[in-house]
Amino acid sequence: MEKLTEVLAQKLSMGGYAAYVWPSFAVAAIVLIAMVIASLRSLRKAQHTLSELQNLPRNET
Repeated sequence: MEKLTEVLAQKLSMGGYAAYVWPSFAVAAIVLIAMVIASLRSLRKAQHTLSELQNLPRNET
């Protein structure tokens, strides 16, 4: 079990570059999540606008 812990710690340290790799992953994940949230909000707004436009009375001439 101790060997497994050492191997896992060694892999997670990324050969000494963990201070750069893990924050980069975190920033990328935050940006992707923010983009999904912004896209969903934009979609809901567009659907609401479309619904309002479809419910407007039509002027038939």
